[in-house]
Amino acid sequence: MSRKITFGIIGVGNMGSSHMRSFMEGKLPELELTAVADINPERLEWAKEQLPNISVFNTASELIHSGKCEAIVIATPHYDHPPIAIEALKAGLHVMTEKPAGVYTKQVREMIEVASQTDRTFAIMFNQRTNVVYRKLRELVQSGEYGEIRRVNWIITDWFRTQAYYDSGGWRATWAGEGGGVLINQCPHNLDLWQWICGMPNKIWATCHQGKWHNIEVEDDVTIYAEYPNGATGVFIATTGDCPGTNRLEITMDKAKIVCENNEIKLYVLDESISKFTYEAKLGFAKLKGQYVDVEITGESTHHPGVLNAFAANILRGDPLYAHGSEGINSLMISNAAYLSSWLGRPVELPLDEDLFYEELKKRIESSNAKKEVKAQVQEDMSSTYGS
Repeated sequence: MSRKITFGIIGVGNMGSSHMRSFMEGKLPELELTAVADINPERLEWAKEQLPNISVFNTASELIHSGKCEAIVIATPHYDHPPIAIEALKAGLHVMTEKPAGVYTKQVREMIEVASQTDRTFAIMFNQRTNVVYRKLRELVQSGEYGEIRRVNWIITDWFRTQAYYDSGGWRATWAGEGGGVLINQCPHNLDLWQWICGMPNKIWATCHQGKWHNIEVEDDVTIYAEYPNGATGVFIATTGDCPGTNRLEITMDKAKIVCENNEIKLYVLDESISKFTYEAKLGFAKLKGQYVDVEITGESTHHPGVLNAFAANILRGDPLYAHGSEGINSLMISNAAYLSSWLGRPVELPLDEDLFYEELKKRIESSNAKKEVKAQVQEDMSSTYGS
């Protein structure tokens, strides 16, 4: 029998309990769950009921230094991700952190630096990179067959949330507790996929409406305009206030147009490139011809268990990760830039001024009305989603 990696889960809320269920359902064959930590005694009691032999701890630090596990999965509120990861890496543990990597890039950059000085595996839970649709989309875009990207538009508005959702946790939807709204909570996966497929933009101009559709202090409606080094442009729209929402990603390339919607990819391939036809066509209203091409999507979307299994395989055999922890800074850079642009009312160049962003964020943290009381507890199975 092959060796299993012992691991602990820090934070047994929605995502942490989902990872526990994956283990209990036998979906993590090379991982052995030996410990959990949570500041909520009720969650620890629940974990003990599920797995009587498990060790439970009241703090992350106690679990990290307990000697009970070789690796940890961090599933806590966002601000805690980097400090917990740093402590664990320095203690010699392998680390998987939930998204986002943190709340601000300055903090995440410190975490990445610590990770680079160890030989421990450091990964981030970008489970949508296992989605065969997005993997195929990335393959098409980066193949070079269809030329450069000219324009990308992503309308991702199927994140509808009720006020009860926002009232379900004292840290939710506050600058002090969560560090933002739809961009930092629901959209890290989309922002990661956006840059993973299309590359990083070099300029962001955004409007982030705070508490537009809910009684919250952070943003629940966002429009981002992006520019890329090659002159391409992009628009990213997200909200938790639309119902029904839309999830439609359009990518216009020099020799093709790709539309991803309803877990399908439609590829329209042009007979020649737009840039060439524009200047060589003899007629002012000439139309560039093309045809739809079938896109074969194969494989299985393994989601959270797949990322955890790749994490174990990397520790045991050096197999590739779906996403190294250092990659988490890219999507966070975009959301930080969007916030800063909205706060300042002007475009922001990337890489952004991390000190300026942190100073502006601190102003909002200091005036934050973090909720002292929780009206309702929401414990949902998050295994089939990629938001929290």
